[in-house]
Amino acid sequence: MNQFVDIRPKADWLSLLQRIEAFEDIPFDAKLVQALEGVAATQHAISFYTPTFKHYQSTEINTGSKKSWPAVSITGGDCKLQCDHCKAKILEPMIPARTPEDLWRVVNQSIEQGAHGMLLTGGSNHRNEVEYGPYYSTIRRIKDEFPQFQIALHTALVDDDVALSMEQAGIDAAMMDVIGAQETITQVYHLKRTVEDFEATLESLVKTQMKVVPHIVIGLHYGKLLGEWNALEMLQRHVPDALVLVVVMPQYAPAKRPFVTPDSTEVGRFFLDAREALPDVPILLGCARPAGIAKIQIDAYATMAGIGGIAHPAEGVVELAARLRRPVRIIPSCCSIAVGEEVMGIGHEHALEPELDELIRQEQQNWQQQKGSWAGSPTGELAGIPIVSK
Repeated sequence: MNQFVDIRPKADWLSLLQRIEAFEDIPFDAKLVQALEGVAATQHAISFYTPTFKHYQSTEINTGSKKSWPAVSITGGDCKLQCDHCKAKILEPMIPARTPEDLWRVVNQSIEQGAHGMLLTGGSNHRNEVEYGPYYSTIRRIKDEFPQFQIALHTALVDDDVALSMEQAGIDAAMMDVIGAQETITQVYHLKRTVEDFEATLESLVKTQMKVVPHIVIGLHYGKLLGEWNALEMLQRHVPDALVLVVVMPQYAPAKRPFVTPDSTEVGRFFLDAREALPDVPILLGCARPAGIAKIQIDAYATMAGIGGIAHPAEGVVELAARLRRPVRIIPSCCSIAVGEEVMGIGHEHALEPELDELIRQEQQNWQQQKGSWAGSPTGELAGIPIVSK
């Protein structure tokens, strides 16, 4: 059960934002901040996820080992869809496992190096299906041999039979992108499928015993919000275990079909809409979102909106959560595996909880001296603050 607490701080939130040195010269929308503050009386604790398949470090969080949560692609860097927002670039840095034997070897090596689980994905065929069929017996073998090893799977589009095969193989968390606009499916994904196909996939997945953690890519239609609200309505009809929101990253787009960076204020308003539409569903902000000022703004709005978890938080966001009096947890896991208070396969010994008042005090002292020298931060410390395992 989620822990709900009164987080309303003594100062108004615009003044609070100005106290955080990492937010110096960062503009925030006053009306949105006031709206966020107006609904903030009973928000819950916040978790910050550091899945190590994406390099991350800040003055506030050092992820430590880079091998505890690898991302593995059964197609390597290949994908036949070549969607305009990705062009398969997301797959390129992942560990390739092009055969079931390769997957078995990769998992064994990863476990030897300390891995707790993995993200398993691959490029799609022309129907937006990832062809996992030959891998199911190996996945089952992995789960039988290493039952504590958690697997989050990007499903793409499936039917009831495929969803059942994934469940029987032992998949822990099933992920898919929920797209609510036909124009986006046709133009961005180059796909001859329908919005109804995406909803049918969601329906098939929630029938299983797998944890279902769909994603909404905010700004997927060339940086503009289009089908996101329809996607929320689909999720209201087929309620998942958790929802991951990500924001499209324009740097992957081809020059001939460019994306604009989604407006951070509009993204922040969507956070409020999502929280209202799915009040009992844990909502998390995933790894993918624009860098720079936009990331700081988006992460701050997410924290103020009551989003339950953020992967790779921007500089200053952990301090913001502390100033809002939100209990903070640092978890070395893919956020799609974390559902509510249950962190599957990670165990309480891996959830780190810094002391909030000390965090704020130390951040005020350490920000200037630590920026520019992040790589030297000791493993297991939060801006110089020892973290106690719970």
